[in-house]
Amino acid sequence: MAKVRFRDVKQGRRPSTETKQRAKKPLHSIRNATLKERFKAFITDSFMLLMPIMYIVFYLIFDGREGFAAHKLLGWLYILIPYVAITTIFIVKTGQTPGMRAYEIRVVDIASGETPPAGAVLLRQILAVWDFFLFTWVLQFFRKDHRTLHEMLSGTALIHASAPTQKAAR
Repeated sequence: MAKVRFRDVKQGRRPSTETKQRAKKPLHSIRNATLKERFKAFITDSFMLLMPIMYIVFYLIFDGREGFAAHKLLGWLYILIPYVAITTIFIVKTGQTPGMRAYEIRVVDIASGETPPAGAVLLRQILAVWDFFLFTWVLQFFRKDHRTLHEMLSGTALIHASAPTQKAAR
């Protein structure tokens, strides 16, 4: 049920239909992205975003594989920092990376159901890299909602883009 404000009642106004529709579907009933959709979006993002960055770092910055092998830690920093920055910008602006858009999933804030704030998205993306290298992403196989550790720590979730959202109760 939509929140009714005293001043609206006093002035004889009714809640709008948009407010009523938003209030009907709670956030926890929205369908989370499946493991298959998550994996396909990850692979798509890897080829569309990560591979071009890797190519630039390997061949334009380090002048080939041998140069990269001599400076692996620096090379991975040159790859991962732009990747985290680019995916953070995509998620802050639209709630989706190109891979997520292709498979109609998006990142939302658990508390509000809206696109998460920039700080939460940046935390999510940094923890996602950490999560990937520590293999804690396997946690998603054992959870009903398929949320990973970086999603739980940043307070975000991947849901279907066509699902309606609900604003936080104020």
